[in-house]
Amino acid sequence: MTCLTPLPDRTVLAVSGEDRFTFLQGLVSNDVMSLQTQPAVWSAYLTAQGKYLADFFMIADSAQDRILLDCDAAQAAMLAPRLSRYRLRAKVAIAPTDLAVHAAWGDVAPEGELVVKDPRTGGGGWRVIGPASTPNATFEAYEAHRIGLSLTDGAQDCEAEKTLLLEANFDLLGGISWTKGCYMGQELTARTRYRGLVRRRLMRVTSHSTLPAPGTPVMQGEKLVGDLRSVVGTQGMAMLRTESIGQILTADGVTLRAAPASWLAETLTQTAES
Repeated sequence: MTCLTPLPDRTVLAVSGEDRFTFLQGLVSNDVMSLQTQPAVWSAYLTAQGKYLADFFMIADSAQDRILLDCDAAQAAMLAPRLSRYRLRAKVAIAPTDLAVHAAWGDVAPEGELVVKDPRTGGGGWRVIGPASTPNATFEAYEAHRIGLSLTDGAQDCEAEKTLLLEANFDLLGGISWTKGCYMGQELTARTRYRGLVRRRLMRVTSHSTLPAPGTPVMQGEKLVGDLRSVVGTQGMAMLRTESIGQILTADGVTLRAAPASWLAETLTQTAES
C-alpha cells in the first residue's frame, strides 16, 4: 500500500533562467549540478556565519527549464528575497508558484505529473509536486513515518541562525556536498566536520507516554541536555548532547530515551572511538 498526504505547510518556488544552476551553486549547501543527472537534491541555505536559515528539496523540472524549490511556506517568504539579493547580472528569476506538495510512502511510487524520490538517506518515500491522486493518509501519519526514520524537517527541527548543519544531520542524510567548492556558510560547515566539533545531534526520542510540546527542555537529572523539536504522539525529534545517549531523560516529567537511527549511532560510536 502507498500512503499519500498533502503537505499544506509547504510551497514551491521556481528558479528559472539560463544561469539558474551556477546562481544556486554558490548559495546552497549541496551540489546543484547533480540535478543534471538526478531528479532531486536536498539542501540548505545558511547565514554567512554558517548557521541554518532554510532547507528545501531542489527538483529538476526539465520540461519547463527551471529548478523547483519545495520549501516550508513560512521560510519561502524569507528565502525568495534573500536569494534575489545575489542575482546581480545573473540571468535568473525567482518566483512563487501555485504548485501543491504531497508526500507519499509505501511500496509503489504514486502517480502524478512530477514525482521524485525523497533524496535523503533512509527511505523517506516520494515528493509529489502539482496535482496528485486522492490522499489516503493524514499529515500526522506522515510525521510519524518521518520521525520513525529520523528524517530532519528543518522548519520544525532547526533553529534559524543557531543550528549547524552537522547538528541536524545534513551530513549523514545527504544534504551537504563536500566537493562542490564555496557556498554561503561553507567555511564553518567544513571546519565543524574536520575538527569534529559536533557536541549535540538531532535524534529520535521515544516514550511510553505522550511527549510534551516542542521546545520542552530535556533533562538528565538536574542537567539540561537538550530540547524537544517535532513531536507526534509518543515519539519525536530532540536536539541532544551526545553524551546523554543511553541515559535516563525526562521532559516536563515524562520519561523518554534517545533512539538514534543506526546511521547516526554508527557515526557517534566512530567519533567516540576516535
